[in-house]
This record gives sequence, structure tokens and C-alpha cells, in this order.
Amino acid sequence: MADSRKLQEFTGNLLRIMAGFLLAPHGAQKLFGVLGKEPVESIVSLSGLAGVLEFFGGIALILGIFTRQAAFVLSGLMAAAYWMAHGTQAFWPILNRGELAALYCFVFLFLFAHGGGGFSIDGWLRSRR
Repeated sequence: MADSRKLQEFTGNLLRIMAGFLLAPHGAQKLFGVLGKEPVESIVSLSGLAGVLEFFGGIALILGIFTRQAAFVLSGLMAAAYWMAHGTQAFWPILNRGELAALYCFVFLFLFAHGGGGFSIDGWLRSRR
């Protein structure tokens, strides 16, 4: 039973870190015009706001700081992105190319419910109390 809990802890931390690692570059593209994209015209736009949330939310997830709060906001962002950009095209995500946004939405919802885990700044701060 203890091995199962250790495996859950390890994979939860790995999911959080990888989700942040894969999301942050989307924000970097929008904000800084790196990785093959031009930066957004204005940070005060939907794309600019998405870039800020993706980049800094991704970094927060990697570090595991304010994990629940960041994951909650990012889950909402991905739900909005899905329905604004994909959901109007077709019902099935495979047809509207919204699989990534939908999957991110539910991964972030999972992280909101489970928190940052032991290998995180949140976990370190919790252990100090």
C-alpha cells in the first residue's frame, strides 16, 4: 500500500511539472514571439491575457507554487479556449481539433483538486508549518 501511495505522489508531481513545462511555451510564443510565432499585438487582448496566464501559470505549475489557484484559473482558460476556438466548429474534439485544450482543461482540474504534491514549493511550505 505504501508503494502505491509513493507512485501516486511521484506521478502526480510528474504530471504537474510536465503540464507546466508543456504549457509555458505556448505563453512564451504569444508574449515574446519565440518558438516560431510572432508576439501578440497587445498584452491587453484575449491572446495577450492567454499568453500571460499560460506562461506564468506554466512556471507556477513547474515550481509547484500556488498550484491549486493556478490550476483552477488555467482550467477555466482552457475551457474558454476550447469553446471559443474549437467548440463552435464541430461537436467532436477530433473534428474540431480541440483535443489539447480539452485535455489540458481536465488535467488542470485534476491538479486543482490534488494540489502541488510533496515535491513542490507548496509542499515544502506546508511541511514547514
